[in-house]
Amino acid sequence: MNKSWSTEDYLQQLTAKGFKFGEDSLGFIEFGKHYTDSSDYLVNIAIEITLKAQKQFDGSFFVSFLEMIKQEQIHSKRAALELAKEKKII
Repeated sequence: MNKSWSTEDYLQQLTAKGFKFGEDSLGFIEFGKHYTDSSDYLVNIAIEITLKAQKQFDGSFFVSFLEMIKQEQIHSKRAALELAKEKKII
């Protein structure tokens, strides 16, 4: 994942790789982004970890994890992955 990609660009990349995002998934992504006031980069990290942990997109898991990384003041992919391992998410 490129750090400067918008969430839209990232979702297009994932779609090109075969992941499918329905309207409900896109709604959860938009909701989570605005609810937590997160950057595209943090949203993209939360999407990636959601897919790794759940093997598909799970909107409630995504919002929960995004809240967690925001609360823990995570600012990098490495730190988010470490948090996910520490919480036994992945």
